[in-house]
Amino acid sequence: IGAFNAVARYLGRFTGTNLSSNAYIEMQWYLFSIVFLAAGAWALQQDAHVRVDVLFGRLSPKRQALVNLVGTLIFLLPFCVLMIWVSWSYVENSWSIREVSPDPGGLPRYPIKFLIPFAFVLMLLQAISQAIKHAAEAFGLASETAEAA
Repeated sequence: IGAFNAVARYLGRFTGTNLSSNAYIEMQWYLFSIVFLAAGAWALQQDAHVRVDVLFGRLSPKRQALVNLVGTLIFLLPFCVLMIWVSWSYVENSWSIREVSPDPGGLPRYPIKFLIPFAFVLMLLQAISQAIKHAAEAFGLASETAEAA
C-alpha cells in the first residue's frame, strides 16, 4: 500500500491527475495497528514477548512458572482490565458519532478504534490461560494432570 501510494503520487504528478489519497496513508497505519494489537495475545501465547532475563534463566522451571504467575496476576491482568476500562468510553464515543478522519479522503476511524479494547480482551483471555498454566506448573499440578491423562 505504501509503495503503491508513492508510485501513484509520482505518476499523478507526471500525468497531471491525482492518483494518491490520504486513505492509502491511513490504511497503512490501520494495518500496522491491526497487526501490532492483534499480535499481543499471540505473542504472549507463544512466549515471544520481551522479557528482561537477569535472574529468570537461572531459576528452576517451577520457580520460573511462579514468577510468571505472580507477574501475570499482579501486572498483566490488572493492566488489561485497566486498558479495557479506559478505552471503552473513547471507543463508544467514536462509534456514537461514526467518527471519520479529519483529512480529506480519509477513512472511518470508529472501526479501528474498536480494536483497542478488543485486543485487550484477547490479551486478558490469554493471560487467564497463561495464569492457569503457570499455576499448574508452579504447584506441580501439570505433571499430575499429564500422568492422569
